[in-house]
Amino acid sequence: MEFAIDTKGHYDFINITPQVAQAVAASKIANGLVLVFIPGATAAITTMEYESGLIKDITATLEKIAPDNFDYAHHQRWGDHNGGAHIKAALIGPSLTVPLEDHQLQLGAWQQIVLIDFDETPRQRTVIIKISPSE
Repeated sequence: MEFAIDTKGHYDFINITPQVAQAVAASKIANGLVLVFIPGATAAITTMEYESGLIKDITATLEKIAPDNFDYAHHQRWGDHNGGAHIKAALIGPSLTVPLEDHQLQLGAWQQIVLIDFDETPRQRTVIIKISPSE
């Protein structure tokens, strides 16, 4: 299963838990593993408490690690300005695996599945979901 989602780019945090839960419900698989993956090198998938304060904190922390305004070798090679986006996406990663039990994602009380788009422009992203039953 997959779905498309429009992003704004540049630290766009999107809660995709409802779409993943919908895919789980449609699968009829009760127990197993749910893989959520985003193709591309400038976006990531993670879990977090999806709230504005934490979004600001994560953004500020990642800007300290890989600031957008740094002169990356990637910019010099390709003529674009998304080297920081590539680094942030690589640090967080493109995928997440969540246990599934009794048709329910095993997320914590405040834990949501979040797509973060770091690229410099809006994009249409594809999120791929694979659900594997446990034996």
